[in-house]
Amino acid sequence: MEPIRVERDAAVLTLTIDRAERRNALDVPSMLALRKALQSAATDRAVRAVVLTGAGPAFCAGGDVVVMEEYRARGELPELFHALTAEMETGIRELMGMPKPVLASLPGVAAGGGLSLALAADWRIASDTALLVPAFGALGAVPDGGLTYFLPHYLGIGLAQELLFQNARVPASRARELGLVHEVVPSEELARRTAERARELASGPTFAYGWTKRLLHAAFSESAESQMMLERRAAVEAAQHGELPEGIRAFREKRPPRFPPP
Repeated sequence: MEPIRVERDAAVLTLTIDRAERRNALDVPSMLALRKALQSAATDRAVRAVVLTGAGPAFCAGGDVVVMEEYRARGELPELFHALTAEMETGIRELMGMPKPVLASLPGVAAGGGLSLALAADWRIASDTALLVPAFGALGAVPDGGLTYFLPHYLGIGLAQELLFQNARVPASRARELGLVHEVVPSEELARRTAERARELASGPTFAYGWTKRLLHAAFSESAESQMMLERRAAVEAAQHGELPEGIRAFREKRPPRFPPP
């Protein structure tokens, strides 16, 4: 069975980490499959929104500890972590650079690298039973997958320290208060709300969303002056694209916009 299940519904592509027996824990082959699926989604013009989720009751438990033990027993743990973190880094870059919105749907625990994957998405919906767990400290591991980038930027260094050094278990309600997830819904409503929100994102201005993602990430490293220059470039490119003219026409005609493919 493939570790990543790919399903298409109109303009929404859903990628499901399909290793429920391991709480969707990640090894090198599953991360490689996820990266390839993300790369395919990025270049498919018919796909206008991507959903990332996990099979069964978990989103993703992070790295596969069973595989780690196998490599440890052979004295090859450093080689495993070199390969696994390299694939994780590439996967996170694909999520952040995806020129269309990515929605993470969290049915349950998002731990370690799984938390990194969730935080790399543009919109996060969690069931009311979900838990966000850094997890690295419990193993004596160093955070990877961009977690030491996402947590300080979302929360500030103080709260990031609290979560990482206490190996915190953040319930969905608290994650919503902190801004780590955007919505919390009853577990039985998660699939319906995920599909609804994904359709909303897919009907939006995909080209503009792609630029908005790029601008938001650039804001962490650019000066105000260079950020505004980048915004100007984006604005001009948007004016050359079909979305903005359609948005203006729809506004003038008092109707919902029908944005063209990106």
